[in-house]
Amino acid sequence: MSKFIYLDNAATTKAAPEVVEAMLPYFTEDYGNPSSVYEFAGKSREAVTKSRETIADALGAQANEIYFTAGGSEADNWALKATAEAYESKGKHIITTKIEHHAILHTAEYLEKKGYEVTYLDVDENGVVKLEELKKSIRPDTILISIMFANNEIGTIQPVKEIGEIAHANGILFHTDAVQAFGQIPIKVDEFHIDMLSASGHKLNGPKGIGFLYIRKGVKIRSFVHGGAQERKRRAGTENVPGIVGLGKAVERAMTSMGKRTAHEIEVRDYLIEKVLGEIPYTRLNGHRTNRLPNNINFSFQFIEGESLLIMLDMEGICGSSGSACTSGSLDPSHVLLAIGLPHEIAHGSLRLTLSEEITKEDMDYVADAIKRIVERLRSMSPLYEDFMKKHRK
Repeated sequence: MSKFIYLDNAATTKAAPEVVEAMLPYFTEDYGNPSSVYEFAGKSREAVTKSRETIADALGAQANEIYFTAGGSEADNWALKATAEAYESKGKHIITTKIEHHAILHTAEYLEKKGYEVTYLDVDENGVVKLEELKKSIRPDTILISIMFANNEIGTIQPVKEIGEIAHANGILFHTDAVQAFGQIPIKVDEFHIDMLSASGHKLNGPKGIGFLYIRKGVKIRSFVHGGAQERKRRAGTENVPGIVGLGKAVERAMTSMGKRTAHEIEVRDYLIEKVLGEIPYTRLNGHRTNRLPNNINFSFQFIEGESLLIMLDMEGICGSSGSACTSGSLDPSHVLLAIGLPHEIAHGSLRLTLSEEITKEDMDYVADAIKRIVERLRSMSPLYEDFMKKHRK
């Protein structure tokens, strides 16, 4: 394999060199437990405080509203389960969407087994929540609305500000899974009326195994992990100091580089979209054409299987995916693509490519040529494509 092009940054990103450099001392030099009282531990404690403040500044939040977790899935679980428990005296109804990450959907299913009711909102053909349907779904016993900031598969950005306004106008808490959006889009929690927000370090060139949950001051969220007094008694366990330091550095880097980086990603993204749609027939772009994450591309190619496409792209040195990495072992088509109205046979032929700032237009030329060649080969072996072409030649 002479070429390697990594286009699965929605699954995980490469840790930036400055992130790794910032983390290293906390493994072997400043390795003290932040909860200890002696001076040596103070360096770890200060590092945790600094990262917490960096993240809070990025969101326009207060440092004591940031709680470190093991990642986005834990943060999502915490937001839903702890809200359900804390507010069950008010009601047991939660609203989310059909296109959420499985960290939300499976947690919602768990809560349904515990006696809670969950409304799963439909989306339009671009994957956008229908605000009127959201309003109609609100009940007197609704305690939480949880809608992702931007979709991890098709990249569509939701009308988060309007959703937050609707939630607060009805006295309902609003949580957003911003795992894909944080670091790609400017997010200020007050502007978007967000009460809770989940994010993960490895999606923005930070380390794996670290994330955070923003909890607005005054929200009655209870402890998620019981034990010690860490994270202001809400999430017990010795702090992952190297991870927290790496996350803080990654957030600092993401905020500093966001404008230039995302402008480049959008330019390269749109270059590939136009090239593929223009050169490969019977192809569609999934998600909103412009109101999407800067680095996200999702195609569906008729008459092929996405898994075969991925394997053959891998042989060309190209890493992509057919959807969320958390469902890569599933043979079922993407729940997101089905929710936007695609039939099973088209949803099965999907390809998600997610860029980094390192990807160039020259890389995209190579990728487009490889996709075109592979799609043509796969279609040449497809009886469905052969029948389709015979009908259209008459």
